[in-house]
Amino acid sequence: MMASSYNAKEEDANHPGAANHAGVVKSKKPDNTAFKQQRLPAWQPILTAGTVLPAFFVIGLIFIPIGIGLYVTSNNIKEFEIDYTGANIDNPCYNCAKNFSWNSTAQCSCIVPFTLEQPFESNVFMYYGLSNFYQNHRRYVKSRDDSQLNGDRSALTSPSKECEPYRTGEGSPIAPCGAIANSLFNDTLQLYHIDSNGTFNEIPLVKKGIAWWTDKHVKFRNPGGNNNLTVAFQGTSKPVNWRKPVFELDPEDPENNGFINEDFIVWMRTAALPTFRKLYRIIQKKPSTTPTLPSGKYVLNVTYNYPVLSFDGRKRMILSTISWMGGKNPFLGIAYITVGSICFFLGVVLLIIHHKYDNRNNSADIPN
Repeated sequence: MMASSYNAKEEDANHPGAANHAGVVKSKKPDNTAFKQQRLPAWQPILTAGTVLPAFFVIGLIFIPIGIGLYVTSNNIKEFEIDYTGANIDNPCYNCAKNFSWNSTAQCSCIVPFTLEQPFESNVFMYYGLSNFYQNHRRYVKSRDDSQLNGDRSALTSPSKECEPYRTGEGSPIAPCGAIANSLFNDTLQLYHIDSNGTFNEIPLVKKGIAWWTDKHVKFRNPGGNNNLTVAFQGTSKPVNWRKPVFELDPEDPENNGFINEDFIVWMRTAALPTFRKLYRIIQKKPSTTPTLPSGKYVLNVTYNYPVLSFDGRKRMILSTISWMGGKNPFLGIAYITVGSICFFLGVVLLIIHHKYDNRNNSADIPN
C-alpha cells in the first residue's frame, strides 16, 4: 500500500500541470485600491438645527408662492363642459343613444343647446371626452401594427398578429388593423352661435394642427408608390366598426386623408386613465377685437355614431382656453402649496423643539 501511494505521488509530481498546483494560490481579497476598499472621499453631512431649519423655511417660502401662481393661472383658464351621452330621457341625445345600431346605415343627429355665461378670448380648443373607457388595457395598447401605420407595404397586406381579432376581415387584411383603430371615435360635432336675431351662425372649426408633429410627419405615413389612396389601399378592408374605409376619412384634403388623418392620429395615442379628453378641433381667434366665442346661446349639433352606454361610459364636449402652462389643471398648484405649507409647518415645529430642548441641555451642562 505504501509503495503504490509513493508511486502515485511521483506520477503527480511529473504531471505537466503539477507546477500550477504547486504555485501560489490567488487571493480572493479585492485589490488594495481606494475604489475597491471603499476609501474614496465622500461628503457626509452632519444634520444640525442650523442647516435643517433654514432648508425647511426656504423650501416653504419658495414653493408656496409658486403654487399660488400656478393655482391662480389655472383658475383663470375658462372651460365649459357639456354631457351629451343620452343616458337620461331629458338629454337631447337620448333617442339616438337608445336606438343606436351598428347594422343601421342611417345616422342619427341630435341638437344640444347650451349657454356661455362668459366670453372666451384667444384660441379656443374643442375636446371630446370619454369616461369609463380603458385605453390603458395591456391587450388593447398592443393591438396595433406600427409598421403598417408607417406605410410599410408588406405590413399592409400582412398585418401583425398583435392585431387579432381585428387583423383580417372578409378575407382581406384590415387597414388599419387592431382594436385601437377599430374603436376610433367618430362622432361629428358642429357648433353654432345663435345671435340676437335668432340666426344660427356656424363656428368655423379647424381640423388640422391637432396632432403631434412627430406623429403626423414621422410615425404615420400612407403607403408609398401611388398618390391615389383608393389604389394604394386596394386589397384591404375597413375596420369592423368603421362606416367608411381609411382612404375616405377626408377625401377633400389629401394631406389629411388615410393614415395621416389627424383625428385618427390623435385617437391612436392612447390615454393613461379611463377618463380622458382628446383634442377635436381648434377655434382660432378672430382678427377683430370681438371675443372668439362671445357669451350667449349656442347649439351643438351631434351626429351620433359612437355608442358608450353598453359599457356605462359617458361622452362630453369641452371648450377650453389655455395658458403658458397648458390647459386647466389645479393639481400642480395645490401640490406646490401643500408641500410648501408642510415644510414651513415642520420648520416652525422643529424650531420650537430645538429652542426648548437646546436651552435645557445648556442648563444641564453648567457645573455647580
